Amino acid sequence: MRRAGRLIALPGNEDLAARLGKGLNLPWEALVYRRFPDGESYLRIDSDLHGTSAILVATLNDPDARIPAVLFAADLARDLGATRVGLVCPYLCYMRQDQRFRPGEALTSRSFARWLSGHFDWMVTVDPHLHRYATLDEIYDLESSVVSAAPAIAAWIEAHVEAPVLIGPDAESEQWIRAVAGTHGWPWRVFSKTRHGDREVSMVLPDLEPISGRQPVVVDDIISSGSTIVQAARHLNEAGLAAPIVIGVHGLHDDQARDRLRQAGVVRLVCTNSVPTSESEIDLSDLLSSSIRRLAGG
Repeated sequence: MRRAGRLIALPGNEDLAARLGKGLNLPWEALVYRRFPDGESYLRIDSDLHGTSAILVATLNDPDARIPAVLFAADLARDLGATRVGLVCPYLCYMRQDQRFRPGEALTSRSFARWLSGHFDWMVTVDPHLHRYATLDEIYDLESSVVSAAPAIAAWIEAHVEAPVLIGPDAESEQWIRAVAGTHGWPWRVFSKTRHGDREVSMVLPDLEPISGRQPVVVDDIISSGSTIVQAARHLNEAGLAAPIVIGVHGLHDDQARDRLRQAGVVRLVCTNSVPTSESEIDLSDLLSSSIRRLAGG
């Protein structure tokens, strides 16, 4: 007989695991993890997993440092008797290299998909950066559920921003802008870019008059170097609009990016807790829980 599932938090994911455990009414524990002096990993799970559905909670920012522990922990859970092993990774890495841009390049998105598919029965993630892949099923051979952060982002905007206008920094961001704005009928705009040579790019935000008195909220899936957001913020300032609030689904930025955004006039940076940062104000645990509940019991 299968026993109730158990959440196992990899290092840095303890807060999210605790939130998920509360919402799902499941126990959770932290993976015991350390490195030997030679750099190899030591792992231990103290609970009895025999007959359980083990649910690893491990967002995958800084992936090359985290991936071995995730794969080892999945194998360990099976060795300890787990009947199913799932992965909750709100940020899914290695989605960038989805074609060979130059001969001889590695298709790391496909390699990484094979690794995870060979270790896990199912996976839940949030807004993966799908560009040339229509769905995760094109490269992943496991059950998967993609959770949209749009409802949680929209709820935060409704609670904190008066008269918002949503701004997409580039064409790729339109899918998130549409999803968030559509929940409340907020106006939205997306920058269009025109390249004038190797180094010069102009950005245009169309039809400014109807939004001139509203608070710009720039929304993008990933905040990393911040360079695209910086350009957008400067163009908003030049157009006479208010200094923007910036919301990122996945916060992969560092202190340099924070400084860059501040200097460009960004008044507030907010992210979801898909990646733990000091700006992770938007909790995704409720949205994740329904998918976890469905897959963990499969």
